[in-house]
Amino acid sequence: MSAHKKKSITADELRRKLKVKHLAQKAKLSAKYPKVERFFKERGIEPEKIREHSAKILGAGAITGALLLSPPEAIRVLPAPQELVNKLKSGESSIALKTPQELLVETLSPALPEKPRPLTRDEEKYLEQLFKNIIGVDVRATLQGEHLNTTYGNIGTEQHLMRYPGDTIWEHRFGDNLVEGMAPGLGAWGYFTPSRAAMSKELEEIEKWYVVVQTLYLPDWNRRQPYLKNWYKYRKVLIVNTQNGNAVVASIADSGPAAWTGKHFGGSPEVMQYLGGSRYKKGPVIVFFVDDPENEVPLGPVDYNIISLPEIALHEI
Repeated sequence: MSAHKKKSITADELRRKLKVKHLAQKAKLSAKYPKVERFFKERGIEPEKIREHSAKILGAGAITGALLLSPPEAIRVLPAPQELVNKLKSGESSIALKTPQELLVETLSPALPEKPRPLTRDEEKYLEQLFKNIIGVDVRATLQGEHLNTTYGNIGTEQHLMRYPGDTIWEHRFGDNLVEGMAPGLGAWGYFTPSRAAMSKELEEIEKWYVVVQTLYLPDWNRRQPYLKNWYKYRKVLIVNTQNGNAVVASIADSGPAAWTGKHFGGSPEVMQYLGGSRYKKGPVIVFFVDDPENEVPLGPVDYNIISLPEIALHEI
């Protein structure tokens, strides 16, 4: 054992020592680099908060980067860098940025066909990059060689699915989401679990945030079963409402809807309510597979407006 006994220090003493050290370093910086101190002061930046300020700048860069994405050939939906430079030269001292969700909606409007149809590969690649940059979810129109017949179509409201034998609508959550009732039959993959006792939180979330896709119309569905049935079961997808930008990660838990309905996808009551509100029954959406091999992306709403940058001022130094 060491001959010297370590002296213990209280939390208050440690805070005082750190405070003294902080003030000493701040005074040293001011004395040695007066121009630096003046530079920060003129811009309203405290040196000790430079890390926080840098984080905001990096966040702004991420959003600005989304603005400058290079669209595929024949699609020009975002301003070119030269346009921004010209604005600055003309005397505009700042560029106002909207929230990420507003930016996404304004970008999608001219990028998508007026009516839903199967998208080209270039269009899908552009949207993949757009969603990753703005929404923050890594998605693929084609994943592991699999692709839906269409990734851009209308979604409609579905009913709750029976999760186990004897399940009733009252066993699901209470509130507006019960209005749609329970589907009379089972989903494409049958019961989620053999009994109520075997029900898990994960399975509850899958039924709560489930989506219906038209696997029955895949050209190789009959030929490649049971592989495709197993591959699509509970597969995660990102659903984006192209009209308001609301996005939700859902799990494929049923097959449909029928082609004659005019709908290409279906959403659980919870999915539909988040996408468009209690009166939202049908609307255009983009549906991409979530590339999530480690199962790290949770099901449910995607809040990508956490970073709020209403205005970024550009100053000449």
